[in-house]
Amino acid sequence: MTDPQIIAGMHSVRTALKHGADGVSQVWVEAKRRDKKIREIVALAKSAGMVLHQVDRDELDRIAPGVNHQGALAQVAVPAALAERDLEQLLQQAETTPLLLILDGVQDPHNLGACLRSADAAGVVAVIAPKDRSVGLTPTVCKVASGAAETVPFIQVTNLVRTIRWLQSEARVWVVGTAGEAETTLYDADLAGPPALVMGAEEKGMRRLTREACDLLVKLPMSGSVESLNVSVATGICLFEANRQRTATTKK
Repeated sequence: MTDPQIIAGMHSVRTALKHGADGVSQVWVEAKRRDKKIREIVALAKSAGMVLHQVDRDELDRIAPGVNHQGALAQVAVPAALAERDLEQLLQQAETTPLLLILDGVQDPHNLGACLRSADAAGVVAVIAPKDRSVGLTPTVCKVASGAAETVPFIQVTNLVRTIRWLQSEARVWVVGTAGEAETTLYDADLAGPPALVMGAEEKGMRRLTREACDLLVKLPMSGSVESLNVSVATGICLFEANRQRTATTKK
């Protein structure tokens, strides 16, 4: 865990208490509110035995100025990223064929948070990103992720291409990158094996060396006038197509 940060909002505080209570040190709620959402937050905080402050709205505004806190704040330690050495252990502990997500240079915290949320929903074993020119786990990322930053291992690596090569040679992972110029569509690709899906950065996509390291490049078929999708939207589509194929293979 890193240094404590303040998170705001009913959903964010509730999620932190349900899925990452060990990292929560204090909770503030608006004393005058008695609705169901506030009562649940109070109950969760009390059951965890943490410090609970019931204060007026002015005090909440003072603690988190200019933030739409909705009557609830929490002091949390943002999860720390894991290192390359943790990846092998995570793969060994995976109970099913692992699904990995690699983000090559995603810099917007809202996009990373949304990608983590999709990764959690899809059962991703780990999200891998380079240390340089990429956003890490920040309070904004954790808020957007809605608890997924605490449940999905986030691994930052020094050399992304080296990590991809290790996945291919040692872990026998099939690395599939997304690129608009690819000839194969996502739905024609074989994603049933142990795949790692690589998503590129906003606007620029994957870097050249990352693209060259992939076993296969795929594209999302676009029927409209736009040329590409937001990286977090594309991530969700790719992850769930991989899961669809993996589930279909298991049932055969």
